[in-house]
Amino acid sequence: MHRIIVVGGGAGGLELATRLGDRYSKSRKGVAQASVTLVDRFPTHIWKPLLHEVAAGSMDPFTQELSYAAQARWHNFEFQLGELVSLDRDARRITLGRIVDDDGAELLPGRDLKYDTLIIAIGSTTHFFGVKGAPENSIALDTVGEAERFRKRLISACVRAEFGATDNAREDQSEKPKIQVAIVGAGATGVELSAELRNTAQVLSAYGLHKLDPRHDVGIVLIEAGPRILPALSEKVSKTTGELLEKLGVKLMTGETVAEVTPGSVHTASGKTIRADLTVWAAGIKAPAVLGTLDGLSTNRLGQLEVRRTLQTMIDDNIFALGDCAGCPWPDHDGRNVPPRAQAAHQQASFLFKALDARLNGRALPEFTYRDLGSLVSLGRFSAVGNLMGGVIGGNMFIEGLFARFMYMSLYRMHVAAMHGYPRMVLDTIAHWLRRTTLPRVKLH
Repeated sequence: MHRIIVVGGGAGGLELATRLGDRYSKSRKGVAQASVTLVDRFPTHIWKPLLHEVAAGSMDPFTQELSYAAQARWHNFEFQLGELVSLDRDARRITLGRIVDDDGAELLPGRDLKYDTLIIAIGSTTHFFGVKGAPENSIALDTVGEAERFRKRLISACVRAEFGATDNAREDQSEKPKIQVAIVGAGATGVELSAELRNTAQVLSAYGLHKLDPRHDVGIVLIEAGPRILPALSEKVSKTTGELLEKLGVKLMTGETVAEVTPGSVHTASGKTIRADLTVWAAGIKAPAVLGTLDGLSTNRLGQLEVRRTLQTMIDDNIFALGDCAGCPWPDHDGRNVPPRAQAAHQQASFLFKALDARLNGRALPEFTYRDLGSLVSLGRFSAVGNLMGGVIGGNMFIEGLFARFMYMSLYRMHVAAMHGYPRMVLDTIAHWLRRTTLPRVKLH
């Protein structure tokens, strides 16, 4: 029986494992055609583009997370908890690191897993660009744990600030704002977080967790090294989003490269010092370091595995890569690779589902073609901005407001549909709406 291992349970990896489990668990004769195993270092999945909502408290991760073990049971694949630490291509074997519990006791030993087809989809991690003090003095939103840590620290800072006991002592405590959050990086994550935080400050005040003025006493500074926010999107989207953020009281600092992050402040290369009771680092991503140690597999300057149009690695036809960790060519785009977006991972998962069928049946593999469907940026309950491309539009259409907000929300619902099917997605949407009617808009504890 053909052994398929998918390493990484992100948007692309989990979608692929789910579809493969449904497809190959049983043939028409009732015999399994292939075994499918999903490997991840965490026991549960949450859609990574939502982590800024977890950090702001506008989404409770424990009501949205999905257990890998449960998904495996429902869709006929196996789940293995562990982190990829090494690869032996000759033996077609991967090694997983040991797992320890919260008390440091060993929960699972290191293990070896054999494969016939290996798909690596371990995503990306935060890139600090060697900035002094950034890893130690800022919070990156890579995991649910980090997002939750920021949320709790934000609530604590607001409560302390009401009584003048801020983390960053100042000579003139009457100076506004009483608490300030600095967000380094004005890409989609930084922009979306800044808008969500403005809403969070208002809700925390409304529920009496603090008596600060949510607009003037809680400052939000968005720092970007480039000349404009959202540098990867169009100038129109960037300009419109910037105007909306300024209306929300978010201070924009463009053209400022961060040189150092210290406890309580951010220092730029131009000599400016920005007070920061809390600092979030959202300035960039890179591929996990383990990819550079995998038995001769080639990586690019960003640390991504170099793959062909078939998504196979350059030197091993049995190993594929998808998502943020894959450097996949994007023809007719000046030598650029497919951008690291959730829609790219989704498209590659759908492509590999069909490509693996061809591989198992001895047919030639097709080539992946990425279709850019546009980009959307959510400003929480206030608005959304973006552009749609291709499809029935036949071009590039700028959208804003309620329609853009609806389109943004539908992206997550499409991901849920890929996990459970459309009927269960509809039920989940209704259940989510009913829960929200009896809960505060922001998690308060």
